Parts: sequence; structure tokens; C-alpha cells
Amino acid sequence: MLKKFVQNSVIVIGVLMSCYGCKPSKDGSAQQQDLAAYLMVYFKDDDHSLHMALSTDGYNFTDINNGKAIVGGDTIASQKGIRDPHISRGEDGAFYIVMTDLHIFGKEKGFRETQWERPIEEFDWGNNRGFVLMKSYDLIHWTHSNFLFNEGFEGFDEIGCAWAPQSIYDPLEQKMMIYFTMRMNHGLTKLYYSYANDDFTKLISEPKLLFEYPNEEIQVLDADITKMPDGRYCMMYVAQEQPIGIKMAFSESLNKGYKYNDEWIDAEPGSCEAPNVWKRNNEDKWVLMYDIYSINPHNFGFLETSDFKNFKSIGHFNEGEIKTNNFTSPKHGAVISLTKDEAVDLAKHWNYNLNIK
Repeated sequence: MLKKFVQNSVIVIGVLMSCYGCKPSKDGSAQQQDLAAYLMVYFKDDDHSLHMALSTDGYNFTDINNGKAIVGGDTIASQKGIRDPHISRGEDGAFYIVMTDLHIFGKEKGFRETQWERPIEEFDWGNNRGFVLMKSYDLIHWTHSNFLFNEGFEGFDEIGCAWAPQSIYDPLEQKMMIYFTMRMNHGLTKLYYSYANDDFTKLISEPKLLFEYPNEEIQVLDADITKMPDGRYCMMYVAQEQPIGIKMAFSESLNKGYKYNDEWIDAEPGSCEAPNVWKRNNEDKWVLMYDIYSINPHNFGFLETSDFKNFKSIGHFNEGEIKTNNFTSPKHGAVISLTKDEAVDLAKHWNYNLNIK
């Protein structure tokens, strides 16, 4: 049952101000032929904050603030830190960012007196209770809200964690669907989904199970959903087997019916997580990006596909075709395409000289 939810104050990134009432630059999503750049959002363990990087070719990414955060996690999250940022574009022309509200070094940073927000004996490692939600029509001015499940819904006082949220527009419900990893108490993590309100300030439907792994003893997490040209949905996700890695499932429906496939997709000998699929502009190619936390220093890995059946490894950051130019150690990133005007305006705001044709 939905509880009365009190919205947090609205802030803005960069010059933090409200953007309610702003008009989209165009009706609906940008057309493929208009896309000319790529935007990556990511975080880093040392600051638990939101970062952004731009690319004009999908191979060379440059941080728009020279490797520094565009907004501090301590200014927007109830735990004073964010993780797992994801960005998407809605049918209304707006951009949506969802992030895990969690700081795993909160005690060391002086934000709390205990190792975790709540006792590990009751709620396990990294326990948290919700997400940070942001919306913008120009990538510069953002609304911001915190959503905690124990405040938003009845029966969620015993939530163990809510991690790795992502958003996608559901054309049937005509709402942004947020899907995420969740567990109750010490239970196993599973994949769930809810719907957000139009202002993207809170979730308005109680979580429902998105996908059930056939082995009930295996945790699954970090889902990423892509709509394919044939109209089906491909969900990449992480299965915590040995080693931990990425599998995929397909469905005719966005929020149900995903069929288990036992094939491993990633190309890593060790464990990895945080899959994100993005399409190359004006090409029938998709890139699967993922976070390899089993190597030191950790890095991102990349695979490329044109049919979601055959995947070609294109290496790791700075060890293959895809490079970082002025930043290191990104974690749990996501990439979307931008138009030339969107990329130029964002770069200009951050005093970054974007060379784009």
C-alpha cells in the first residue's frame, strides 16, 4: 500500500535550480539521424559522486569537468554518496538519471558513526533504502528527489538493499519504468520494477518481480534492458555464479516474460558486473560495456554485436579501441546518444571545447 510520501527539496546541477515547467527541445526522443555524440555518466569510489564524459565518435571519451564531479554525492543523497548512475531519454524529450543512494565509505568519510547505515547482522553488506532521481530537459538544469522505499511504501521497513536502478520508457503504461536490484533483510538479491510519476520525484507502484533465475540459490542483479529492432527486449544482467558474469534474456514485453538463457556473454576470465548496452550512431551495431571489478586497477570491458547473438571483444578502456582522455577509474557507467546541439550546449556549460563536426 502506498504511503504518503514527502518530496525532498528540488535542486539543480551546476547552478542547481528547478526545471519544472521547462519545455523539451523537441517532441519525443531525438531521431537517429540527428545523433552526433555520446554521453557517459559514471561514478568513482573516491568521491561517490556523479561524473560525465563526452565522445564524438564512441571511441574516445573526455570528462567534461576534467575528471571532477559535476555534482557531489554528499549534496544529493541521504547517505551522502551515490553509486551506479544510469541515464536515459524519455518520450517527453527529457533526460532521466537514477542512482543508488549509498556510500560504502560513509564511516571513513565521517558521514556516520557505523560501518553501514543499519546493522550488518540484520541487513547485510552495503545496506541502503532507496534511490536518487533526477530529470532535465537540457542536461544542465536538473530536478532532484530522494526516494526511500520504507517511506514510500508500506511493508518495506525490512528492505535490505536497493541497488543499480535504471529507467526506460514503457509505451504501454506511458510512464518511466525503473528497474533495479533489491533484497529484503538477508535474502538474495533479485530484479524488480516499479513506475515513476511524471515529475520523476517518486515511485508510484509497489515493486514487482521482473525476472526469476532458475536456480533459487543464485543472486541476480544489475539489469540493463535494450529494445531491439525486431521489437523484442534484451535484458543483460549479472548472475553471481563462479565467476560472476553477464547473461542475457529476451522477452516480447518490457516488464515480464524474460526467458532464461544459460550462455555467458562477457569475455572475462574473472568476475564483472554493471552491464550497459548502447547503440552506435547511424550504425546497426551495439556496444556492451561492463565493469570488471576482479582486476586491479578495475576497468571497463567492451563487446560489440550487430545481432545480439555474436559478440566481438573490443578490449578494455585504454587497452583496445575505446579510450579515456582525462579521467581514470570510472565505475558502473551508462552511455546514451546526443544530438550535436545537446552535446555542444553541455560542453559549453562546463567550459569544455568540444570538437564536433
